[in-house]
Amino acid sequence: MFKLRAFGILCLLIIGLSPTQGWAWSDTGHKITGYIAWTRMTPAVREAVVKIMREAPEDSHFSAYYMHYGPLPDEIKRRDYFMLATTWADLIRERSFDTRYKKYHHSNWHYSDTFWTRTEKGIEVLKAPEDGGLALERLKEYNALIRSPASDPAKAVAIAWIQHLIGDIHQPLHTSARVTDLEPKGDQGGNFFLLTPQGTPRAQQENLHWFWDSIIERNIPNKDNECDSEFVIPIAEKLMKAHPYEKVRGNLDPANFTGWIAESLKLAQVDVFSPDLIRFQKPSEKYKKKAFNVARERLTLAGYRLGDLFNSAFGGSPSR
Repeated sequence: MFKLRAFGILCLLIIGLSPTQGWAWSDTGHKITGYIAWTRMTPAVREAVVKIMREAPEDSHFSAYYMHYGPLPDEIKRRDYFMLATTWADLIRERSFDTRYKKYHHSNWHYSDTFWTRTEKGIEVLKAPEDGGLALERLKEYNALIRSPASDPAKAVAIAWIQHLIGDIHQPLHTSARVTDLEPKGDQGGNFFLLTPQGTPRAQQENLHWFWDSIIERNIPNKDNECDSEFVIPIAEKLMKAHPYEKVRGNLDPANFTGWIAESLKLAQVDVFSPDLIRFQKPSEKYKKKAFNVARERLTLAGYRLGDLFNSAFGGSPSR
């Protein structure tokens, strides 16, 4: 009875820690990627990574999340902590934690945009008129850092950002800034492309970026506020069954962050901004189905790639 009651309290605590507003893939999407990565990591690598994560600087609040898992078995506690950590880079957007926000939050680290437009001759890549984001630079930097003699606190922060940014760059609109007459400086990853009629009050507007970020939770809603182990893990298991590692391993292109971003950009140009997508209109059922399939494959690839990266950095062969 105590264990069941404690587990129920834990669920409420973790729900309370989750972001109240969805960002790339939403917290559910990032946790799916985290779980898939966890299944790829060897037991030794899992232990090493979590040990480092728990050495995170105190003002990051990153290590404190581990304590919310109370009396759960150690392996489950480490797994769920790892999954939750994929959302840390979004959790630190909360401005009420002033020190944490100012020290760790970086809004332009979450994307790596290519500016482009469509002409009669096809797609034309343009010179960036403004900041295109630093996701690629941070991934390269932190991938090198976790393989270096750097301190564990520095590596902990790097691990958290790597977890999150690999998820981010697999969302097509986190790599794309489409330029049109209406958006001469880019559409900010589809944020300016509205799916609701012109004149819709701002609070009721829906845009293309939101559509893709929230795609998992809209198609598979957590109606009963289930905990991660009850809600996220079954979804992740289905994605791995639909896209087995052995069938996609030839396309994983280990640690090629530039290549991964190029994949997402192509999807944005071809599948996201497909001819049947019309501004100020809801996407068709055909578009919704296609988008859901693309998103599930991208989340799965992100998880496999993240797990393999940590195996490479901290030693070990895949766990399954």
